Amino acid sequence: MKRDYYEALGVERSASEQEIKQSYRKLARQYHPDVNPGNKEAEEKFKEISEAYDVLSDAEKKARYDQFGHAGTDPNQAGGFGDFGFGDIFDAFFGGGGGGGRRNGPQRGADLRYDMAVTFEEAAFGIEKEIQVPRSETCPDCQGSGAAAGTHPTTCSQCQGSGQIKVTQRTPFGHIQTARTCPACHGEGKTISTPCRTCNGQGKVRKVKNIKINVPAGSEDGLNLRLSGDGEAGHRGGPPGDLYIVLHVKPHKFFERDGNDVYCEIPITFVQAALGAEVEVPTLDGNVKMKIPEGTQTATVFRLKGHGIPYRRGSGRGDQHVRVIVTTPTKLSDKQKELLKEFGELTSETQQMGKKSLFDKFKENLRDAMG
Repeated sequence: MKRDYYEALGVERSASEQEIKQSYRKLARQYHPDVNPGNKEAEEKFKEISEAYDVLSDAEKKARYDQFGHAGTDPNQAGGFGDFGFGDIFDAFFGGGGGGGRRNGPQRGADLRYDMAVTFEEAAFGIEKEIQVPRSETCPDCQGSGAAAGTHPTTCSQCQGSGQIKVTQRTPFGHIQTARTCPACHGEGKTISTPCRTCNGQGKVRKVKNIKINVPAGSEDGLNLRLSGDGEAGHRGGPPGDLYIVLHVKPHKFFERDGNDVYCEIPITFVQAALGAEVEVPTLDGNVKMKIPEGTQTATVFRLKGHGIPYRRGSGRGDQHVRVIVTTPTKLSDKQKELLKEFGELTSETQQMGKKSLFDKFKENLRDAMG
């Protein structure tokens, strides 16, 4: 039995869109197959949270789920209630009235889902990929009729083509007439005397189709791409379903993404921070030079404009934010230690810290207190 989607993502039912997104991202990093190679339990967990996010991040799907639960999001069930709707209730109590003809009409094929993994760069700049999708297609020999060449399905003699037979039942409330699936034609309304050998009378064959997918630039984790008509074949001449591609962006070793902005950290030396320097910074476009001003403090963030993720809708790109971390040198030689000691003797605490020392602040406060 499927877990509640909110429970799977670890959020309350009242959670905002941003809270749902943040929780999914955190769990996706934890259970991603690339982070847990060969771990089946992590793989299943990743699929579960991806399915939950696919529903809860879509306003329409979320509304159906909140009202009907898992039944409301099952693509194989019409409106979340399978084949049992108001018309069936009407048929059951009032003896039909067109229900058979409705059931035997063309039916749309089921939708399919394909989970596709892409790299950070592929999601950022877009890519064309070819995938293989197993699906049912209309039989090329019988064109979906199920009958062998030169023959045709015939109207069922038991239900007269309605696909249902009416049964009258005696109950404490009187006689109630209900409609049941015809046992002779299994609800099809037609029988096949000579089935097609290719599809064994099913009207469909199973095939693997190669489909080219254009992943748009600026795609993000969990994005759904809909390919109309690439789902399962329809029934009785109905249209095929759709194929939904769900993207899973692999974590990057150096970059992190937030919206269309990219974040990273780079180390700089004490000398570079104190005297200023020009350093090379990795970006999605390759290494670029960035100026470090004199007296830069650790954890300072610099912006590289236009080096982020392209906008999926519209032009332009986000920015890259670079956080510099000043590294402390280790394993100093005697000469280096001597020079640093000399530097310390020649430099006040205020100069070294880049701001007033605690002792300076204490003296000022004491002076103010004494008037």
